[in-house]
Amino acid sequence: MDITRYVLSKAEEAKDGARSLARLSSTQKNGALRRMAEALRKRAKELQRENAKDLANARRKGLSKAMIDRLTLTGKRINEMAQGLEEVAALPDPVGEVTGMRQRPNGMAVGKMRVPIGVIGIIYESRPNVTADTTSLCLKSGNAVVLRGGSEAINSNRAIVKILRAAVKAEGIHEGAVTFVDIPDREAVMELLKLEGIVDLIIPRGGEGLIRAVTENSRIPVLKHYKGVCHVFVDSDADLDMAEDICFNSKVQRPGTCNAMETMLVDRKIARRFLPGMAKRFRRAGVVIKGCRETKKIVSSAEEVREEDYYREYLDLVLNVRVVKDIDGAMEHIARYGSSHSDSIVTRDYAKGMRFLREVDSSAVFINASTRLNDGYQFGLGAEIGISTDKIHARGPMGLEELTCTKFIVLGNGQLRE
Repeated sequence: MDITRYVLSKAEEAKDGARSLARLSSTQKNGALRRMAEALRKRAKELQRENAKDLANARRKGLSKAMIDRLTLTGKRINEMAQGLEEVAALPDPVGEVTGMRQRPNGMAVGKMRVPIGVIGIIYESRPNVTADTTSLCLKSGNAVVLRGGSEAINSNRAIVKILRAAVKAEGIHEGAVTFVDIPDREAVMELLKLEGIVDLIIPRGGEGLIRAVTENSRIPVLKHYKGVCHVFVDSDADLDMAEDICFNSKVQRPGTCNAMETMLVDRKIARRFLPGMAKRFRRAGVVIKGCRETKKIVSSAEEVREEDYYREYLDLVLNVRVVKDIDGAMEHIARYGSSHSDSIVTRDYAKGMRFLREVDSSAVFINASTRLNDGYQFGLGAEIGISTDKIHARGPMGLEELTCTKFIVLGNGQLRE
């Protein structure tokens, strides 16, 4: 079978799986998720044997230590995958929720019902745990999933999908609910992106290059964020001890994530009081500071920041620092260089905080909190399938509710249009 026919057959199988899911109760979906969790734990050794093949290939290809770490399935990580499935099973089911019912003058009642999107294609890189995480969210929200992981994790992903599909089948659910495109060729992705009318939504997870390639070639709606160029603005009315802790956490707690701070903006009025101590703390943590002219006058060890650096997502212990005139200067900087992902202000001034919330156009905007908190679990969603910076359908962390849409429902007793 050629690649075009193969990918089409996988998508059609998922379409059949979506119809099967539409008939399931919350109890049945939760039962399948718990069975998946149990199976992952029982077959952990099998998963690690398959994962070892991917790790050996990765070392032969000279992949970085960070990439190899993301690929590795330890016993602890397999248990965490299982726990994630159980946590999603414990979440409220959004499917079937009815809202906004109102009675019209002719007596009919009109409202909205939350329903699954249908078939969701997930295109992702590196981490095999994404296979289980995305499957759990899609199944609980009533969506079939077409998984297409990266070639570097092909053996691990095959093994995980085999276990998940067996659990689905054992619960009497169509196996197409969990479908895997296990051809590593890029052509398979291109074929998947053509299948409008069968696949309803594409969610790419990975680097900016992958996401741009998917967006540019897809005939199917795409939910994505290209990169996370996140900011913290330290206002002149900030509690400087709090500001120091928030900025440090935003950058250092896990610098390789999309919600880590890449540029720290500091109000000119407090720059000389705030920057020396903050810079010292960053240096102790191994952070390389790139500063504007005013920053370099205060922090002599800072390297010179270039214009193009303000657009960069470092995903590393490198930080831009810029001194700005005031809140307007900070918001102008964010509007020009930001990626609409996560931005925070540290201030004790209520009016300035409210201005920042209203005027900064990002998927998550914070007052007196770390950008690292832009996360489905931290927001009480239980889990997430990714973070969207789009404005249509979903924005910010995408949990169960964001993997559904609504339809109008009408309850009548013989009404006709006159």
